[in-house]
Amino acid sequence: MGTIVAKFGGTSLADGQQFAKVVRIIKEDPDRRFIVPSAPGRSKVHDHKVTDLLYLCHSHVAQSLPFDDVFGHVAERYKLIISELGVKLDLGPKLREIRTRIKGGASSDYAASRGEYLSGTVLAALLDVPFVDPAEVIRFGEDGRLDADATQRLMEKRLGPLDGAVVPGFYGSKPDGEICVFSRGGSDVTGALVARGVDADVYENWTDVSGLRMADPRIVPNPERIDTLTYRELRELSYMGASVLHDEAVFPVRLAGIPVHIRNTNNSKDEGTKIVHEAAPSDRNGGLSGIAGKRDFTVIALEKALMNQELGFGRRVLDVIADHGISYEHTPTGIDSLSVVIDSRQLDGKLNAVVSDLKAQCRPDVLEVYPNMALIAVVGRAMAHRPGVAARVFASLADERINVRMIDQGSSEINIILGVETRDFERSVRAIYRAFLGK
Repeated sequence: MGTIVAKFGGTSLADGQQFAKVVRIIKEDPDRRFIVPSAPGRSKVHDHKVTDLLYLCHSHVAQSLPFDDVFGHVAERYKLIISELGVKLDLGPKLREIRTRIKGGASSDYAASRGEYLSGTVLAALLDVPFVDPAEVIRFGEDGRLDADATQRLMEKRLGPLDGAVVPGFYGSKPDGEICVFSRGGSDVTGALVARGVDADVYENWTDVSGLRMADPRIVPNPERIDTLTYRELRELSYMGASVLHDEAVFPVRLAGIPVHIRNTNNSKDEGTKIVHEAAPSDRNGGLSGIAGKRDFTVIALEKALMNQELGFGRRVLDVIADHGISYEHTPTGIDSLSVVIDSRQLDGKLNAVVSDLKAQCRPDVLEVYPNMALIAVVGRAMAHRPGVAARVFASLADERINVRMIDQGSSEINIILGVETRDFERSVRAIYRAFLGK
């Protein structure tokens, strides 16, 4: 018997009907042994996510405001789910305990985590399998950072002897037992940690879409689904805005070489997208795996004659950026030029001081600032082996009379990053997509 870890997102568990769907999916394959549920998402257009309601409960208490009405919505959601499922489960004592602790000043992390905790309780009862509280097996340090080594040890010890279990997503605990949560979408990370902890054969991530798409559907209508993607390609696309899978969820399974399978709870027959450690280059779609991008960057460009002969020039530039508490995205260079690409939000209130310090520390011949830039990543593992990919990208933009302001390609050659003006961002993505897929 193999081992599959299956994580189900908030839309997959939004109401009793969705819970029933999830149970059917789990029971279709006996290898689906370890299940990671999220808190219920919106079941109707005007619904609220349970996690949002729990954060609101904490906020009300912190401001000495009544919160019974808000908490009542949470309780009613779960009571309705149980009623729709017809399961014999009394959540009353747990709901009363949660309400008492929130009223007594429990942390926002504790409040937010109770959605996953209650979903896990319901799902464990439906499946008749053990419930394992992630506070037992996921460890954060006092600084709120995941302690991956301690987590792995706890997972192996607690989950190793079990044939299966429900382990709620999103949270764990610090050494003193205080509840600590991941950032939003953190159930993806929990699923990956459980998969690594039990040495799973596959980590299934069930959501409301049938895998990753080759471009943002809000920009390109009905883009093609990506069949297979490597971890490196996923990292590039996730960083540049593709958001189906939580970015940090890649690392635990990548370390263990465990493939990820993104699938659709509402259409379980769809093939979805498989994410693997290595895959052969594919000629499909001209060698392109996907296109992703983000807006609102600022480029600070410096030029200086004989820059390449000036020892430590690049280090001084980046030291100035770091001294202002700013991280950078890319540093494209020429023989006598260097540009630093920065998320514009990081420069709020700091740009003039950064420019002044760069002039003082680096003494460039020219320093120019280009705001309102967008970055686009064209990603494909076949790009390094297929001539003409870059030519097709740039020709598509030239045909649309779009000016490419920056080009950056890593040594791995699995991606090309382009800088265009923000106003040209969506047109650029559509032009590149058409060039490779003809639509």
